[in-house]
Amino acid sequence: MPSRRELFRCGVVGVAVTIALGAGALAWSSTLLGEYSVMTMGGGHGDTGASGHGGHAAGGNGAAEASGAAGAAAAVSVTSLIADPDRPADVRVELVAREGTVEVPGGRSIEGYTVNSTSPGPEIRARQGDLVEVEFVNESVADGATLHWHGIDVPNAADGVAGITQDAVPVGGRHVYRFEATDAGTYWYHSHQVSHVQVERGLLGAIVIEPAAASGSSSDAAARDVTALLHVYGGQHTLNGRVADERVDAEPGETVRVRVINTDQGTASVWSGEPFRVVAIDGQEVNRPTDVEEQRVLIPAGGRADVAVQAPAAGEAVRLHVGGARSMLIGDDSAPEASAPPVRQPKQTLDLLAYGTPTPLPFDASAPDRSYDYVIARRFGIIDGRPGNFWTINGRMFPDVPMFDVAEGDVVVMHLRNDSGDVHPMHLHGHHVVVLARDGVAASGSPWVVDSLDVHPGESYDIAFVADNPGIWSDHCHTLPHAVDGLVAHVMYEGVTTPFTINGDAGNRPE
Repeated sequence: MPSRRELFRCGVVGVAVTIALGAGALAWSSTLLGEYSVMTMGGGHGDTGASGHGGHAAGGNGAAEASGAAGAAAAVSVTSLIADPDRPADVRVELVAREGTVEVPGGRSIEGYTVNSTSPGPEIRARQGDLVEVEFVNESVADGATLHWHGIDVPNAADGVAGITQDAVPVGGRHVYRFEATDAGTYWYHSHQVSHVQVERGLLGAIVIEPAAASGSSSDAAARDVTALLHVYGGQHTLNGRVADERVDAEPGETVRVRVINTDQGTASVWSGEPFRVVAIDGQEVNRPTDVEEQRVLIPAGGRADVAVQAPAAGEAVRLHVGGARSMLIGDDSAPEASAPPVRQPKQTLDLLAYGTPTPLPFDASAPDRSYDYVIARRFGIIDGRPGNFWTINGRMFPDVPMFDVAEGDVVVMHLRNDSGDVHPMHLHGHHVVVLARDGVAASGSPWVVDSLDVHPGESYDIAFVADNPGIWSDHCHTLPHAVDGLVAHVMYEGVTTPFTINGDAGNRPE
């Protein structure tokens, strides 16, 4: 028998839907999913509905369809898009996922997931150019699990999205991921099976790709390099898995690179009472960063920021606030904590659109091969018998959302617009995008290159990327409950197919 709370919730939804329909303000849609393939999503590939953008900038949808037909004749499976199978691995790791109690030092334990008996799981370190091989073992995660390499532009077969690039790994199963660590930077790994549950409850860890060679004369070259992974376990704000601040011992004048990784569902803030520099965003170096003073840096859900902090004189330390609830004390390990008291969070936010020094892009975004709109809103409807106020993309509700078709080598421009009342940290798999403009204002700083981008209510962004990594790639909100409610699209390379399905016997549920 339904509980009083369930009856109340259904009643509220019913009343809201009735009001909306009566006012004629919102369209009603109903979708039954069952087992489906992303290959069938979106009606016509590349169709962006009422947005007016679609297909090929030179030649329109007809050119896209013609090249799509040619690609279909030589279709390749996502399973064939792999790293060199004959190359031996430089870094080999085994990661074992378990379901059960997660110990949270300094706080209370929760029921969730561990990797090699801890959460966060072990940090993986590799050097740029290394071939990384990870054997993933699901020892006891009942719903199955995968590993997605967030921010690393891996071959599509290694992307770890259940139902698109692989089947979820069942209890007792194993899966091997292989990819070249092409780009130095700060990244993380997490499950992409029932991700809104498994990520929140701890199936995640950090991965750092160190440069192949030292960066040279930069004043931001770090003598020390530390990770600050932020996660909330059952309401407990942690830094590297602990409900506690951390100390980083550094010599006077030494530069410490702090790799801040936001694995949570909301935006994280970083600030200090002393100057610091933002030297990388989402694993991509900032060109000639300058001192940040009396400003905070905002990191989207899933995003990362590397900041350079200089240790003060002997006997002193500087406090770097990471995530709002936690901080790092950097400097003399013997300095009393009271010597670096907490500092109120600044109201002003560093504008990454104008931070650093411009440098030419490696491609011409002024004449793209493809141009698409990606407009986020919401409306009432039913998905698989579940009523709700669901997200829409270009006015269409999941799974009838656009499939953004590209061909290898295309320069692609997207116009993102948020017509909803929520912030959406948008994450494109397999690629980094450069921000060209926000609300019509052109970028004026170092190229702002990201894989996770906060789009606030009423904001719009123009972004661009080169389609240089064939596959079928998720493009979704990293507030993961939003993805569950339909804020997921895909970038589809012509001629690429997948044998995997969602909601079938394999139990694949990527979001």
